[in-house]
Amino acid sequence: MPLAALTTPARPPRRRPAGTGAGAGWLAAGVVPVAFLLVFFAWPVAAMLWRGVAGVDVAGDPTGALDLSAFAEVLGRERTWRILGQTLGMAAAGTAASVALGLPAAFVLHRRAFPGRTLLRAVVLVPFVLPTVVVGVAFRALLAPGGPFGWTGLDQTTAAVVLAMVFFNVSVVVRQVGALWAALDPRQAEAARTLGASPTRAFLTVTLPQLGPALAGAAALVFLFCASAFGIVQTLGRPGYGTLESEIWVQTAVYLDLRTAAVFSILQLAVVLAAVALSGVTAARARRALRLGTAPLRPLTRTDALPAAATALTGALVLAPLAALVIRSFRSPEGWGLRNYTLLATSPGTGFAGGVTPLEALEQSARTALDATVVTLLVSVPLALLLTRPFRSRAARAVQRALDGALLLPLGVSAVTVGFGFVVSLRVQAPELAASGALVPIAQAVVAVPLAVRALVPVLAAVDPRLREAARTLGAGPARVLATVDGPFLLRGVGLAAGFAFAVSLGEFGATSFLAAADRPTLPVLIARLLGRPGADNYGMALAAATVLAVLSAGVMLACERLRPREAGSGGI
Repeated sequence: MPLAALTTPARPPRRRPAGTGAGAGWLAAGVVPVAFLLVFFAWPVAAMLWRGVAGVDVAGDPTGALDLSAFAEVLGRERTWRILGQTLGMAAAGTAASVALGLPAAFVLHRRAFPGRTLLRAVVLVPFVLPTVVVGVAFRALLAPGGPFGWTGLDQTTAAVVLAMVFFNVSVVVRQVGALWAALDPRQAEAARTLGASPTRAFLTVTLPQLGPALAGAAALVFLFCASAFGIVQTLGRPGYGTLESEIWVQTAVYLDLRTAAVFSILQLAVVLAAVALSGVTAARARRALRLGTAPLRPLTRTDALPAAATALTGALVLAPLAALVIRSFRSPEGWGLRNYTLLATSPGTGFAGGVTPLEALEQSARTALDATVVTLLVSVPLALLLTRPFRSRAARAVQRALDGALLLPLGVSAVTVGFGFVVSLRVQAPELAASGALVPIAQAVVAVPLAVRALVPVLAAVDPRLREAARTLGAGPARVLATVDGPFLLRGVGLAAGFAFAVSLGEFGATSFLAAADRPTLPVLIARLLGRPGADNYGMALAAATVLAVLSAGVMLACERLRPREAGSGGI
């Protein structure tokens, strides 16, 4: 998942408003994308929520009458509160550790110059673009018996899940806090030092309050990602009582208790919305603070020993699981070699009655991701254009602001919730669509649209409005202005958004795990199945398949970052 796309603000700078006719045309262009989100996001999520508060008949179908007995029953269980407490506790621990490691790493990587700084920044930021199932498999390779740290006994424990959360999310803190730290004027802290303050006191009284908005925003985002880390929890073995998201999956896929799953979905949604609201408030303050400029880099000194050590620890935390994943993927019961990779093309895994091979699942993933990318672009391009158009009408600007805010919801709502919503709405009301396999790329597109829009908006916002005005003065109509002025920027932005959408869809696991047919699994779903089956060959294939998926996802995402214009990416946190 692209971190810059997640944190780049979608609201464009103020520009001269367009004419009323042009504004009406742009609003009309947004009808189809908005209808897509209403049908494939709002309706499934609402259907899921209704399952938790509606009465049911003897067949288990909603009756249409309000009935909160399911809430009373689920909330009356001690297990529910243990699951909620474990979810919040693991998310809080993952957030605290991510901030503790990310804050000094942000300082070293954004305020100090040293050999290898660019490479180390890339290493620290890589985990966030990896599919969650890959992160889970990497930590299994590191901590499982026979792994480099198997002696710790942390495999399939709560501590292992928290470590994986930190691995996955420390880059959020480094990127978001580091961007603000790089823009701070160092003379204020230097003035405090001149007046006799120690380095620690100058940091606590001057620098830390300035970093407050970005730090709070990063912590809110990390908490959100930790609380909805379904792929990590699922692949690492659902320690203890599990989490809200893993319980939704268990109640749906194992017990077929959709009503109980809906109640857990509502609880999970409440946690997510609270984190999204906090993140939105702090992000606005951080964006205003980022307009400060860029502070010069200074070389590392002896006084930087503590943050440098913390940064080295962060790099080790990132490299160790990935190295363990790659190295152990070449080891099988027959010794070192390519056996695990050879099995990817010849075996569906032992213990499976038929099924597809991992390479066939990868082919299915690629086809599904390509379909999802097409759908994502058809929806996100009109939305991005609509969000970057100036409007003279106050009502039109209100619609634009409302749409901008609404696009945060698919980003904040868990993919597990989206997948469950598809199960209780579209799969029931449109069985032909479900049988065709089209629900999988549609669900992946719902997850990818907010990311694609936030990749496109900064690129389109970089267009100098005077170029459009000059084109209109010379007699060009709206279509020609769009083609000749916005067109070159839009083409590059479309390539960026398409890459993001493809990589996100390729590794999507939460919604896909609910919707993928047994005979058409994607590679992340098949990896999870292989981990759930005993046998050395199954485990070896899971390692090899996760390595292939990691290389493909990281390669696509790094290529996307090279497409990003500097002026488009600098504004993001």
